[in-house]
Amino acid sequence: MIVVSKKIAAALIIVLGCALPCAFAKILPVGPGERFAEITPAVAAAHAFDTLLVKKATYREHTIIINKPLWVMGEGMPVIDARNKEADIFIIMSDSVFIEGFVLSNVGVSYLNEYAAVKVRKGRNGVVRNNTIKDCYFGIYLEYARDYIISNNDIVAHTKDESSAGNAIHVWKANNIEIAYNSATGHRDGIYFEFVDDSKIHHNVSFNNLRYGLHFMFSNRDGYFFNEFTDNGAGVAVMFSKQIRMEENLFANNWGTASYGLLLKEISDGEIHKNRFIQNTIGILAEGANRLSIQRNQFTQNGTALDMKGNCLDNKVTHNNFLANTFEVVTNSKYNNNEYNSNYWSLYSGYDLDRDGFGDLPYRPVNLFAKITNEIPSASIMLHSFFVNILELSERIFPEIIPEELVDKKPRMRPYIL
Repeated sequence: MIVVSKKIAAALIIVLGCALPCAFAKILPVGPGERFAEITPAVAAAHAFDTLLVKKATYREHTIIINKPLWVMGEGMPVIDARNKEADIFIIMSDSVFIEGFVLSNVGVSYLNEYAAVKVRKGRNGVVRNNTIKDCYFGIYLEYARDYIISNNDIVAHTKDESSAGNAIHVWKANNIEIAYNSATGHRDGIYFEFVDDSKIHHNVSFNNLRYGLHFMFSNRDGYFFNEFTDNGAGVAVMFSKQIRMEENLFANNWGTASYGLLLKEISDGEIHKNRFIQNTIGILAEGANRLSIQRNQFTQNGTALDMKGNCLDNKVTHNNFLANTFEVVTNSKYNNNEYNSNYWSLYSGYDLDRDGFGDLPYRPVNLFAKITNEIPSASIMLHSFFVNILELSERIFPEIIPEELVDKKPRMRPYIL
């Protein structure tokens, strides 16, 4: 006689309960010559956990409501063309829905509703992957979702102004979302997070968007890694958030009067490590940023590498490379409440007599002319003039305006290998 414990029996019941629906699942072909020539009636006829195998063709459909667990899979990248209707293509209102292998196109612009190629409402444990989304108002839109994966999607639009542009990937009030290996271009924001916690964004490329490559608002305990944010209108913005990890990303070629690689506004207790800031108007602009670790980043050929406002407290800027930036650090305060230590500054001209790899003289990365041009941008026409050289020399000898405490006491003599 075999005796089974109550815990094992309960586990077997759960496993069998999950497995039984899948065991009876069917594959329903959809397309020309099949029982279902269109997707909408096939969804209505399908049972939970069935697979719709959509054959290669063009389907002129929209408002395809999925209210049961389904795998909707395209064979040979079939096209679903919404014909510029003001409507979503897929509306997901169930857990465990997979959308894979489609070209989704032509969702119309609406000034009242945020229509998308794929819209998820209160779903969990779903996947949207391997799709091409063209000229849709919003690309992928998640609201009240959790445990979702958005991966390997190519999302392209050609909008010219922000008023008629949506976001490529838009996530609102969600948890445990993974955004990975997507490409986003031509939208208002490439990726948008608002009230999204415990989520990850990695290995995405977001470029040539009208506003931000990535936009964070009121989101906590998230991380973004190995992404590329290039040639966007303003760069990347992380606002009103806590415990955000930003590691090994590229912020490049974000130029303009109000552009930056990364904007930090009212954030705290985060990590900015091993990123590259290359040729931005401002590498990092920080306002109300507190207790951040800014380490092992590379700032190269930016207009200003780091603009740290006076309301930023207890941040640690250490072991970074500052290479060939016009201005290295700018601030609007006479006081410094942050730590700068062991960075490499390409403008440092000190010496290292004891050969320990660090300069014997401390380095002050803020110069007077940077402060002047920060307040009067038109003064930049005098950059590299003899007058400016005399002005900076006198300020270093008798510092009155630049913060005396803002100093790197151990400037590195050679760049770090990052």
